[in-house]
Amino acid sequence: MERESFQETSLEVMDKNSSLGAIDGISELCFSFGVVSDIQYADLEDGYNFLRTRMRYYRYSLHHLEGAIEEWNEESNHLFFVLQLGDIIDGFNAQYKVSEESLQNVLKEFEKLKAPVHHTWGNHEFYNFSRDYLRNSKLNTKFLGDQIAHCPETTPSENYYAYHFAPFPKFRFILLDAYDMSVLGMDQSSPKYQDCMKMLKEKNPNKELNSPQGLSEPQFVQYNGGFSQDQLDWFDAVLTFSDTNQEKVVVVGHVPIHPDCSDDTCLAWNYRDALSVIWSHKCVVCFLAGHTHDGGYCIDTHGVHHITLEGVIETPPESQAFGTVHVYPDKMVLKGRGRVPDRIMYYKKD
Repeated sequence: MERESFQETSLEVMDKNSSLGAIDGISELCFSFGVVSDIQYADLEDGYNFLRTRMRYYRYSLHHLEGAIEEWNEESNHLFFVLQLGDIIDGFNAQYKVSEESLQNVLKEFEKLKAPVHHTWGNHEFYNFSRDYLRNSKLNTKFLGDQIAHCPETTPSENYYAYHFAPFPKFRFILLDAYDMSVLGMDQSSPKYQDCMKMLKEKNPNKELNSPQGLSEPQFVQYNGGFSQDQLDWFDAVLTFSDTNQEKVVVVGHVPIHPDCSDDTCLAWNYRDALSVIWSHKCVVCFLAGHTHDGGYCIDTHGVHHITLEGVIETPPESQAFGTVHVYPDKMVLKGRGRVPDRIMYYKKD
């Protein structure tokens, strides 16, 4: 999925060999954070993706993470946190009954990081674990979220895994649960599971629910999910608070929500609803996602940057796939490694 053709008019893609020092003097650095997605570690030999078009480096993904953490630790003066965008281990671990062991191996690497990690949940988390298990695991980083005492409507429900935090004055990050509506990881006897399965089968009549064949809305496959109205209402309340307080907001979710930064089959079920909430506010500057492995980028009609990060799992040993985002008062600068391109993303003008 190559998206470079329409990028150049809306954003600078920096030369891989250029130094970020050339732009550092324009405005003062506020803070930096790391991004990595789709590690999908498993103690397995290399294999192919579902369509047998891409190699997956299951075992080597842990070495890529190790390299990323070493580099982030060297940047620790300005690195406030790291965003892990989901799919931390591969679904094959469940098949071989080694999910917990593999998760511990990856978390052991993250423990070497000098900054806190915010974990997002993707489809592979739910191939390995139930939602109840994840809620009680180290992948639940909701405790790192902020509480706004005088705005109780900004406190998320326990019915979905989402929260927000403000690492620096006038900047807020919101982690969304892209599998709040899903048939993965849920108790199959629950009304929510049954409602989601009913909707999925109405949208996708294929016997294989992971197949988008013949669908007018190809995002309605089992490996995607969506946002409940309850979560969208909470999201709207947080953005209202950020508007009022003149904050800039970065939204994070495993699944992309804009068709121009993703394959059509890798979008959130109700991505349009999420976009509608974002577009009804002025504060959102960027949406960060993973899931597609190929990466992608667009800037939408409201000036919001959408970045889909390249996946570690499909990154050969000689390359890399992570980035550091440097946040300034007027822009964010992504310094990518390996497959992840450098980008300068200016905030929209009021």
